[in-house]
Amino acid sequence: MTEGGIARLVRHPLSPFKKRAFFSIVILGLVMAIGTIGMMVLEGWDLVTSFYFMSLLATAEGPAQSPMTVGGKIFASFMAFLSIGAAISAITFAFGPLFGSVVREGFAYVEREEDKLKTRLERKDKAHSSSGPES
Repeated sequence: MTEGGIARLVRHPLSPFKKRAFFSIVILGLVMAIGTIGMMVLEGWDLVTSFYFMSLLATAEGPAQSPMTVGGKIFASFMAFLSIGAAISAITFAFGPLFGSVVREGFAYVEREEDKLKTRLERKDKAHSSSGPES
């Protein structure tokens, strides 16, 4: 990236980076809190076990234990969809602009290098054709 590119992206007053990151993390935290409390109520688990279960569910790791009640299983199924979606959205909204800038800079670099190579090849062809044997 250009010098100060990441800092410019994060600190620019018109950039939605901070706002997106904040909202996506708040939404993920809310989903995790609802899931943790729900598992505590439905399964009778303690706070740490419920949060651990939800964190494994949200990261698609797969929880180490499974809920024992039918209500807990149904709740966990819905929370799996919500928490995985919230985690993916949080990553996308928070870091999407950064990834886009990195990819754009990478393509620009490749295009500049391609132009340099074409120029060198054209010069080499001209030098070769002008110094070639004359009939």
